[in-house]
Amino acid sequence: MSLTAPWDYRPLSVSRGLQAPKKCIAPHAGQALAFVGTIRLPQPQESDMPISLYDASVRTYLQLTKAMTRFLDKGRVHFEEQGVDPSKIVETRLYPDMLPFRFQIVSVAQHSVGALRALQEGRFKPPTTSEEDYQQLQELMARTVNELKELTPEAVNASEGKELIFEFGKMELPFVAEDFILSFSLPNFFFHVTTAYDILRTSGVPLGKADFMGPIRFKK
Repeated sequence: MSLTAPWDYRPLSVSRGLQAPKKCIAPHAGQALAFVGTIRLPQPQESDMPISLYDASVRTYLQLTKAMTRFLDKGRVHFEEQGVDPSKIVETRLYPDMLPFRFQIVSVAQHSVGALRALQEGRFKPPTTSEEDYQQLQELMARTVNELKELTPEAVNASEGKELIFEFGKMELPFVAEDFILSFSLPNFFFHVTTAYDILRTSGVPLGKADFMGPIRFKK
């Protein structure tokens, strides 16, 4: 490759490395700059980080549902200390046109354990309105954690490549298992965990980022 003024490049050659040009003249620099040496290009590497459907779904679901059980507990303690009726909290919304706290918790269960059930059944439906009180929401989240713990990598990974349908009213949307989890289930899951956290935080519960993150998987 060669180019003419205003830049004068000498030919380049690549052979497991890039030989820098001997001279590059800039018209306004007033002097030539000499470059000597060889720049090594990075060599392609095979991925050594395989990730399974189980890793992408269950392990992530568990981390944040465990976190949710704990910040629900902290919320209950806070409301009791402040003399706040928890039944008012389950109806709290971040904004009038958003669904209440109760729906956020139910949706976390639906988009974790419910999503994995859908892989087996071939169909997924969004959560419906419910009437759980604060204690029942805590119990729901505890059951969700326990059910996730019971799932094995073999059982979950067996769903790879399976097809399922998302039913929303009269609309049906087709998915493959991996796309359903990664592009639909997980984003919804994070949204509802975050919204539940935000409702508690704006209600005065002393929560921090560590309460949201839950048990991080450090190297053992």
